[in-house]
Amino acid sequence: MTELVVSAESWPIRGSFAISRGSKTKADVVLVELQAAGVKGYGECVPYARYGESRDSVTAQIESLGSAIRQGMDRVELQQKLPPGAARNAVDCAFWDLQAKLSRCGVGELIGLPSAGPVMTAYTLSLDSPENMYQAALRNADRPLLKIKLGGEGDIARVQGVRDGAPNARLIVDANEGWDVEIYRRMIPELSRLGVEMIEQPFPAADDGVLQSLQRPIPICADESCHDRASLSHIVGKYDMINIKLDKAGGLTEAMKLRDAAEAENLKIMVGCMLATSLAMAPATLLAQGVEVVDLDGPLLLEEDRPHGLRFDKGWVFPPSPELWG
Repeated sequence: MTELVVSAESWPIRGSFAISRGSKTKADVVLVELQAAGVKGYGECVPYARYGESRDSVTAQIESLGSAIRQGMDRVELQQKLPPGAARNAVDCAFWDLQAKLSRCGVGELIGLPSAGPVMTAYTLSLDSPENMYQAALRNADRPLLKIKLGGEGDIARVQGVRDGAPNARLIVDANEGWDVEIYRRMIPELSRLGVEMIEQPFPAADDGVLQSLQRPIPICADESCHDRASLSHIVGKYDMINIKLDKAGGLTEAMKLRDAAEAENLKIMVGCMLATSLAMAPATLLAQGVEVVDLDGPLLLEEDRPHGLRFDKGWVFPPSPELWG
């Protein structure tokens, strides 16, 4: 019999973290523990208000599965029990971890990826004044890939500040739905001049149809517009890439299928994250093998991480140790 334990946690952020929709000083997560035959499997998710989620709502969704899990519900059945989102993600990843421990082989082997290696991850610079973002870039100028949070007016100065502070870094930007068409048209030539390689979610998801009529000299990546495979019918023709996040897809199981389906549509892949601990990033390091862009820097933005956290070194993030997950 498998038992379910659910708990809510908060992890302080180093300083604060701001995007176009607001700022926060802590990462609120939900931890799932599945216990069977003396073994425990773990998963972590981040409830996200943008998608109508809260810690209470996600906890309630997960707790509603307790009886079904005790009666033998498995990871495959889970996909039909809960919709894509944070709750299913935590349970799905806990099932993977439990299966790996019970079978005494890594999740990488279970998914046909026996030799996962380190991947280069972006490091995110929080939305701030151009001067403060210049200073942040200066402090992180040795990182190979920087992701810049933007929000509308003043964005050209922000990107210029980051470029001045980190002249050798590769740059990608994320508007978090904060632009309109006028801003987009004004930004494109300036971002091209500054060497920006990708723009993430410039327009609100509900208004992104305009991308079909706009030139895209810099690849555009769907984030808020892309959740699971059902999203792809609305993505093709508007975007060049998708950002796969486990919390949006509802776990590693769906995320792997989404990656395959997107690649079949000639979409490039970014693997991203919410702001969380290494436990939330761990499954994504397997999904991120061989993709174009990786953004799994969540633990680097926290005051502290879980024990046995992921190893980060000179812009690279390494797959998890068995003590952490998988």
